[in-house]
Amino acid sequence: MKATEELHNLGQSLWLDNITRDLLDNGTLKRYIDEFSVTGLTSNPTIFEHAISKSKSYDAEIGRLLSTGLSGEKLFFELALQDLTRAADLFAPVHERTAGNDGFVSLEVSPLLAYDTKRSVAAAATLHKKANRPNLFIKIPGTKEGNPAIEEAIAAGVAINVTLLFSREQYLASADAYMRGLEQRIAAGLSPDIRSVASVFLSRWDGATMEKVPDQLRDKLGIAVGQQVYKAYRDILASDRWQRLANFGARPQRLLFASTGTKDPKASDVLYIAALAAPNTINTMPEKTLLAFGDHGTLAGTLPRDGGDCETVLNDFRKAGIDLEQLATDLQSNGAKSFDESWQNLLSAIKSKGKELQTVS
Repeated sequence: MKATEELHNLGQSLWLDNITRDLLDNGTLKRYIDEFSVTGLTSNPTIFEHAISKSKSYDAEIGRLLSTGLSGEKLFFELALQDLTRAADLFAPVHERTAGNDGFVSLEVSPLLAYDTKRSVAAAATLHKKANRPNLFIKIPGTKEGNPAIEEAIAAGVAINVTLLFSREQYLASADAYMRGLEQRIAAGLSPDIRSVASVFLSRWDGATMEKVPDQLRDKLGIAVGQQVYKAYRDILASDRWQRLANFGARPQRLLFASTGTKDPKASDVLYIAALAAPNTINTMPEKTLLAFGDHGTLAGTLPRDGGDCETVLNDFRKAGIDLEQLATDLQSNGAKSFDESWQNLLSAIKSKGKELQTVS
């Protein structure tokens, strides 16, 4: 039995952190579903930028869409929705089999809206309606400005993947926004069965600190943050507030471990997979990491309900001079900037493709 199947049987969902037209066209995504227990996928601007700029698979469709008068963001979202609705249909049996708990794909609103609450809500609603798939999440960053957008989108019935979370405090703020959205629906006499996941990015913690701490602390921060957030997640599900929402028919906002590709060349290539095994959570991993875990991964128990030794490890980093609170803020800010850059590169790639196609024709 592959380690990926063992992890799936333990109760953790394995999602692929990638989407390309080639993965769909050549049957690779279907093979990952069948052979590696993949039950969903995530996308982001960087993934799409690489997919479109480094492949000719989109050229014909870009040319066709340009001929209809589309360009820029509108053209991109047409391309993205084509890919993601195909992927959503592949995962539809999983979505049905798990009563809507699993089998999701994700599409991000323009990262340029990361600090614009009103426009984020409008964009989320528009994309959700256009996709017309029950198993498609719209991604909204869990920034200070994004949290009100998350609340209002949930209240409007839009399934949300909260992205760019880096710390327990950022996670708790997004979970509060999710519950406020559900409470709005209950107060209005509407069903609170609106799904959401909260994506906590982990390997970037280690990427930012591995050269700044003693060797014995190297590559331990991301996992400790994951343990701390997992405890907070379990505490929320045990709270009176959540139990009341569950009584009205709400389903948990599932915790998703993101950024789980190893950054340190000296560390295991599956470092963040076995260490973050936990039932009723999700681990979304790059293609390379998925294949590596399927090939030589092993499981060694599950995340401790109480967070294990995470507080001790986090204090060790503080003693080593790492300002964890400031770093969490910086990682979120830098993550948003990185997606902004990828977004601009993506739009430039589409524009360049258009010029190339016009020259050829």
